[in-house]
Amino acid sequence: MNNFKLVIVFLFLCVGYVSSAQSARVKGIILDSENHPVADVNITSGDKVSKSDAKGRFDIFVPSNKKVVLVFTHISLKMMTLTVNLKPYETFVFNPVMNNSEEQMGEVFVSSKNKKRVQGITVIDPTTIKKIPGANAGIENILKTLPGVNSNNELSTQYAVRGGNYDENLVYVNEVEVYRPFLIRSGQQEGLSFTNTDLVQNVDFSAGGFQAKFGDKLSSVLDITYRKPTQFGASLEASFLGGSISVDAVSKNKKWSAVTGVRYRNNSLLVNSQDTQTNYTPTFADIQTNINYDISQKWQLSFLGNISQNKYLYRPLTRETKFGTIDQPMALAVFYEGQEKDQYDTYFGAIKTTYKATPTLTFKLIGSLFHTIEQEHFDILAQYRLGNIDEEGNINPDDVDFTRGIGTQLNHARNDLDALIANIEIKGFKEWKNNNQLEFGLKYTRESIRDRIVEWEMIDSAGFSLNPPILNLPKNNQPYQPYTGPLLPYQNIRATNFNDINRFSGYAQWNNKTELGSNQFWYTVGARFQSWQVSGTAVEGKNQVVFSPRVQFALKPDWNMDMIFRLSGGLYHQPPFYRELRDLNGEVDPNVKAQQSIHFVLSNDYNFKMWNRPFKWVTEVYYKSLSDVNTYSIDNVRIRYVADNNAKAYAQGLDFRLNGEFVPGTESWISFGYLKTEENYENKGFIARPTDQRLKFAMLFQDYMPNIPSIKLYLNLVYNTGLPGGSPSYSDPYLYQNRLNDYRRADVGFAKVFIDQNNIAKTGWLKTFKELSLGLEIFNLFNNQNAITNTWVRDAYSKNQYAIPNYMTSRVFNIKLNARL
Repeated sequence: MNNFKLVIVFLFLCVGYVSSAQSARVKGIILDSENHPVADVNITSGDKVSKSDAKGRFDIFVPSNKKVVLVFTHISLKMMTLTVNLKPYETFVFNPVMNNSEEQMGEVFVSSKNKKRVQGITVIDPTTIKKIPGANAGIENILKTLPGVNSNNELSTQYAVRGGNYDENLVYVNEVEVYRPFLIRSGQQEGLSFTNTDLVQNVDFSAGGFQAKFGDKLSSVLDITYRKPTQFGASLEASFLGGSISVDAVSKNKKWSAVTGVRYRNNSLLVNSQDTQTNYTPTFADIQTNINYDISQKWQLSFLGNISQNKYLYRPLTRETKFGTIDQPMALAVFYEGQEKDQYDTYFGAIKTTYKATPTLTFKLIGSLFHTIEQEHFDILAQYRLGNIDEEGNINPDDVDFTRGIGTQLNHARNDLDALIANIEIKGFKEWKNNNQLEFGLKYTRESIRDRIVEWEMIDSAGFSLNPPILNLPKNNQPYQPYTGPLLPYQNIRATNFNDINRFSGYAQWNNKTELGSNQFWYTVGARFQSWQVSGTAVEGKNQVVFSPRVQFALKPDWNMDMIFRLSGGLYHQPPFYRELRDLNGEVDPNVKAQQSIHFVLSNDYNFKMWNRPFKWVTEVYYKSLSDVNTYSIDNVRIRYVADNNAKAYAQGLDFRLNGEFVPGTESWISFGYLKTEENYENKGFIARPTDQRLKFAMLFQDYMPNIPSIKLYLNLVYNTGLPGGSPSYSDPYLYQNRLNDYRRADVGFAKVFIDQNNIAKTGWLKTFKELSLGLEIFNLFNNQNAITNTWVRDAYSKNQYAIPNYMTSRVFNIKLNARL
């Protein structure tokens, strides 16, 4: 048995040293009734003794696997007691408030049945989300540092998980699924993520193998809960990129509570660092509120609302890009006329009522409505000159040593969309003795889409128009021979779609904890179904049904180390959303089938101590076998589907993550991922999928100056190998495969903390603040040139095409102020 344990540890952890101390830890900060830290509080537990320091901090080790009573005493405050029952190596954070009016007692039972840990869910601290710098700071900024999560676009909140695309991720806020706009094609158009980090209480993320209670997507689940405030509070954030304000409100009788946030963002600071010089006037703003009402002890009511308006006015002026090799440096100079005017208005509301019929039986009724009105209008004329750079490295057209190509490109679009999505859902939770639990739900969704697409592109190179590459037209060999064929746009898409989609879905799952000998064992067995039908003015689809069984197993061996093994998987389906029904010509196929994935995840979760501080090492191996695949191409963040289900694919990989207190009192982590995903379209053979991100390394690090702990440092570092996507959008991927360069980015932040829970002002105007800090952020610290796509320019004389990288943002400085009352 000992040899077996050593082999398992080596295979999953590759770490050598394991502590065998049978102890647990209780730590925290002690405050008085006015939220001031309390020093010299004696904490005793048997023969264990500790004392709080000048900032109220305490730390005490206690025996594990037994009930332990901690006694808190102070010369001028009433005694407090706390009863805990902790497992080996567990750390329980306890921040008590001691007062002088009454004695306080509490009992906490903390066991290794950490529900989220057993389910393979990554829990992200909301305070970390707000601190870590990023060009698009927020929850998605943190997700991109996790293994298996990839993005090569710092201006976008979209992310791909383990070979999936941006449309394969579930996002819930307060158990309500949220949606993103349909027409957005560029990261710089996105503005704001739906989630307001000022309102967040819990953030849970699963990268695969998730339970049946979550919806019908193939890749991941992001489950967010907004907080329910208990007292008045307010927060403010302001920077060169915008700002936000949030307010917590509670009624006198404590029955009503609300948290409301307003945000504004302007990406001009970031866009102005790109190669293209523009007049850029964006307005991204939203207001969100989460209102709660406790009707009784058994019945609660809540409302979640959001209004968002994103206006994007873009007038490009010039572009100058250097590329090529050292021996043959080249330059592209572009002069623009025209503008792009986009607007995305979204309205979202959800009502949830929770009824606790008995202590073991709970019902929830959830209704939501999402309405989006979107327009994408542009006419942009680009006149380009391609040539060699002169000896001094100039790319001014007058200084270019030799001109290889001259041309004009005209892009036009009048795209409009109006979508209304309504949901109503009932959910239940029943618990029995012996740790048996049943969860179930039933949901109806109606989607009404009104969509008009009118977009075309004309390309003129050296005085003649280029024909579409996909049509069998007479060869155009101008200027050497006259051309007598038709003149057509290089690309032309025109479609009008009025469609309705009705969906019925439901799930049921059984959770149980038991024992296998002296080992703890958890299992969850469940299944989902969905039935849907697409209809419209010109189409009528057939009714389709899918059934998705899923299982999860977790085992905690009776070892001296705190380790859990997990195995999860099942049959996952993704019934097509409207975007997946629309083919490359903009037409809707109502009978597109659900993509299907057989998914397996084997993982190991190990809690241990290093330097007498808590750490966690997580290893996951996964494999997905996909069928009825709806192939697609990605241009920036816009996905265009083929909509024929005529492919199969697979994804396989290995993820590692080490996180813990590398610096005492702060959480940091390092993650590494390997991924390979390929597809086989019409049995032509396997080639890389657009999200084939082979290697990923990321680090999130928090630190402070030892002698000046109020000076904080935050580092966000990501390295991703190049994605497929450097090819022209119209090219056959089987004939032309090209990868972008590796993505390398480091964002760093420095903050001076004036007020926090360890440093509270007792006099002056600062005493009104609970938190106050001023920071400097440096985005793209090393000024790496990362490309999101390539622009293809044709040399009419040599018949060559050149790939000119579309670079993302360069180094940018930002100042940020944070305050909380």
